[in-house]
Amino acid sequence: MITIVGTGHIFNISPNLKNLFTKIQPDVICVELDKNRYNALKNRYQDSKSHSEKRRNLPLFYTLFLRFQQRSARKFGVNPGDEMLTAINYAQKNNLPFKFIDGDFQIIYQKIMESLTLKEKLKLAFVALFLTFFGWYLTRRKKVEKDLEKFDKNFDKNLQKMQASYPIIKKFLLDDRNKHMAKKIMKLKEKHRNIVACVGDGHVVGISRILKENNVDFKAIRLKSLLYT
Repeated sequence: MITIVGTGHIFNISPNLKNLFTKIQPDVICVELDKNRYNALKNRYQDSKSHSEKRRNLPLFYTLFLRFQQRSARKFGVNPGDEMLTAINYAQKNNLPFKFIDGDFQIIYQKIMESLTLKEKLKLAFVALFLTFFGWYLTRRKKVEKDLEKFDKNFDKNLQKMQASYPIIKKFLLDDRNKHMAKKIMKLKEKHRNIVACVGDGHVVGISRILKENNVDFKAIRLKSLLYT
């Protein structure tokens, strides 16, 4: 069985993830990471000075969004990506293989920036600056949880809005990555009977649709289920 688990990079869901893994007993765990991002997450704890220096060399847009994500996560008592490290640590402690199923994010980011028009870059810059200075309002716990539920109920409409406003970003951040990750998961099915894939909750619907189109049996566990377990 394939289990797609929707996670959130700013939420403290690590204890619930561990309980879920224990219940499912997977024989492989997949994570929405590439090797470079995994090394960066490890570096954050093992060599914080080196991690800070590398972050200073990142592109401006990427840095601003990372700062917003960092501030948001701190309100929930975690660092962004802790849930992915939890999944990997669980696999290592239980002698399970773990697989990176996402594409190289540096390449994805580069493709996005090369494809955006000047107008789209300016819109993106405005969003990044707004989040940097006013993101505190958007990340209050009750508001985040309420917005999460609202987004889930109107998922298709929200995707249509994203397509209309940021078609390039939707293509590279969502559509192409959904296809890439679904393909990796289906490939693993040839060798593993019980697969758990931890991905951002926004990818669950897209990956699920691709698996359905390919007649692959699976079940999906959404982020809200982990939050309120």
